[in-house]
Amino acid sequence: MPLRVCGLGTAVPEQSVNQTDSTILSELVSADTSERASLIRRIQKRSQVHRRGSVLLTGDAQQSIDQRLPFYGVESPSTSERMEAFRHYSSSLALKACQRAFAESQLASDAITHLITISCTGFYAPGVDCDLIHQLQLPSYVQRTHVGFMGCHAALNGLRVAHAFVEADPTAVVLLCAVELCSLHLQYGWNPEQVVANTLFADGAAAAVATYSERVTHEPSSSGLCLQASGSTVIPETRELMHWQIGNQGFSMGLSPKVPEAIANTLQPWLCEWLDARGTDLKNIQHWAIHPGGPRILQACAEALSLSEDQVAVSRHVLSHYGNMSSATILFVLKHMRQHHCHGPCVALAFGPGLCAEVALISL
Repeated sequence: MPLRVCGLGTAVPEQSVNQTDSTILSELVSADTSERASLIRRIQKRSQVHRRGSVLLTGDAQQSIDQRLPFYGVESPSTSERMEAFRHYSSSLALKACQRAFAESQLASDAITHLITISCTGFYAPGVDCDLIHQLQLPSYVQRTHVGFMGCHAALNGLRVAHAFVEADPTAVVLLCAVELCSLHLQYGWNPEQVVANTLFADGAAAAVATYSERVTHEPSSSGLCLQASGSTVIPETRELMHWQIGNQGFSMGLSPKVPEAIANTLQPWLCEWLDARGTDLKNIQHWAIHPGGPRILQACAEALSLSEDQVAVSRHVLSHYGNMSSATILFVLKHMRQHHCHGPCVALAFGPGLCAEVALISL
């Protein structure tokens, strides 16, 4: 029983930074020597991220980045201060994405039976789920599930949960919302892995309205994708290559330069076996929705799977224009594919701490 996503909505903050301002900010918080400042400039250029949104930005684009981003001063904000910012900003961004998903689905909010929220960048309770119930006027009896702290692949985990809900109850209508405020976790000081993370990550939210595949008969032509199957693997002996940990000054990212190689060495044989078990193979997959964790990860996937530049173009576009928005990003990629009228078999891939890979077989 496939899961039909009949509405997809995305949202980013109103203000963003370009690569020049991002470089200046990174130098302010991380570079204590000219050599390190020069290295930061090279890292920023190689990131291929040209614009990133942040809920923390104020003022106008003509002001300097330190004026537009007063949250980050001389001293690094505490985790408590960062979590208060998450409480203040997260639900409004999530709400915009949900409203857009509803508009595309042509379903009313009172039809929702299950709510799945996803985030790894902040916590509070009552949380985003309760805020959305109030703001969207969802039924008070809606069944809530939170997918927390799983990282960049968590939207695929959320879709798997939604799939399980509609398989258990074909009348279920699921609202899924991923909201990530990665800009709350800018790290101070010199740590090359964290400097790379400071360069890549951004804020964004994405939402999906999903049902049993045969339940909705009147859907707009721009929406409607079906989740056929999903899978997961933990790559052996890679536990130390990627981590996401709570510290006294926010959440810190560990991102080893060995991650692309580990993915490249494992991806093709695992994926071939997984697809074969579902009666298909790599040659039958027309479209690839790959989470753009960074340019090297995208390149590693493309080389391991012998993909053309066209097949990773949407993922590169999302990375360039929005940055890595953690769990929300893969839904941005799928949204852009639908907007560009992509049709046919699609594989969605994303990666996270573990080192884990998540896969979904989707009909566009």
